[in-house]
Amino acid sequence: MDKLLSNIKIEVPPGIYLKDPESSSLGKKIVENSIILLENIGFEDFNFKKLGQLIGSNESSIYRYFESKHKLLIYLTSWYWSWIEYQLVLETYSINDTKDKLIKAIEIVSRTTKQDSKYSHINEVLLNQIVINENSKSYLTKDVDIENKDGSFMPYKRVVQRISEIISAYNTSYKYPLTLASSVIESALHQQFVKIHFKSITNCNDEITPTEFFIDLTLKTLTDGK
Repeated sequence: MDKLLSNIKIEVPPGIYLKDPESSSLGKKIVENSIILLENIGFEDFNFKKLGQLIGSNESSIYRYFESKHKLLIYLTSWYWSWIEYQLVLETYSINDTKDKLIKAIEIVSRTTKQDSKYSHINEVLLNQIVINENSKSYLTKDVDIENKDGSFMPYKRVVQRISEIISAYNTSYKYPLTLASSVIESALHQQFVKIHFKSITNCNDEITPTEFFIDLTLKTLTDGK
């Protein structure tokens, strides 16, 4: 099973990149080191010149893969959400009880990320920190509608859709499954952020995890709706 799963490729919408970074060692090096640099200095201070210096390559070589740092950020966040979707499918497939499946789904989108050894050039722990800090910057732009039409955010939207379907399976009469699903996903990222930076405005800490809160919130919301 492990050998079979190791051959699964995380798919990213092709319109995001000019050349698939998974197709070459340089492309993988760009992705690997962009994660390290972005997590270290943040999106505002990140640029291809600094990335080129880090990987020992010309800035122009990076532009052969991505037309801008914004597109690179979309690529990284899309890869992350595709990876999350893969975990959702894998870890909930054999769960028949609708409550247990919902709890597992919430856990997957709100838990502390651990390194996945199947993708050696991507540090999922650092990538998770980038998504916590920078995810909204991938779509809070004037071009969001164009990029959405081009399919740039499909992995993220599929995760929302999958969790919405799990919510509806648990409570078939609940009227707002998509809204609840997207709220849990976005709020889980926010709670991870405030847990680190604004500790005075959250009850989440080393003892109380965002996962505990969102399981409690979601189950009570859906139980009240039954």
